[in-house]
Amino acid sequence: MKNTFGILFLSLLFISCQQKIKPEDISKINGYWEIEKVVFDQGKDKEYRINESYDYFQIDKNNTGFRKKVVPQLDGTFVVNNSQESVKVRFEDNKAFIDYKTPYAKWSEELVAISNDELVLKNAEKKEYHYKKAVPINIMDDGKKTK
Repeated sequence: MKNTFGILFLSLLFISCQQKIKPEDISKINGYWEIEKVVFDQGKDKEYRINESYDYFQIDKNNTGFRKKVVPQLDGTFVVNNSQESVKVRFEDNKAFIDYKTPYAKWSEELVAISNDELVLKNAEKKEYHYKKAVPINIMDDGKKTK
């Protein structure tokens, strides 16, 4: 009986500590994001130390926009292609979701957490994708500021 109350208390604590995403938080998604790790349903993590590509989000005031993959270059710029996914943010049951759409597929991810430096998305398989805000790479040391 004592364990039941302990588990119930911890569950309530966990639920109450989860970030509630508000409409004004959505603008924080805009920009370049580098994946740090994936947390699987069983609790295992897969760390990403080096990323060949970043995700770039651009979402407007109507909660619609796009996501595309970009490749960082050594001079601080990014290489992009014309491939992108349409995105729409929706709020349902006190949660926020990002709906993706391409000519070939549609899917959704739950927006678990967002701040100026962190983004956490959860897909239908319960995998959590943890991103950090990406910063440009500049190892050229040419004195020029990167954008």
